[in-house]
Amino acid sequence: MEIKAQVRAFIVSNFYVPDPSTLQDEASLLDQGIIDSTGVFEVLGFIEDKFAIRVEDREMLPENLDSIARITAFVTRKQAGG
Repeated sequence: MEIKAQVRAFIVSNFYVPDPSTLQDEASLLDQGIIDSTGVFEVLGFIEDKFAIRVEDREMLPENLDSIARITAFVTRKQAGG
């Protein structure tokens, strides 16, 4: 399963998403109320466990974690050594 599909499946199964079929990859998970500050830590734990990467404190930014597309891009960069 590709990274984006795994991230989407995690978000949909662990957080309240009113209509998963309308959840856009670029939509802000925070602005839509899908995840909150506690949810961010759940997402971080998922990323670290599922993809075997370490998320540094300085990387815990909305630019990396606020949408399915941003999480996917972040994981891809980290796996490539970035």
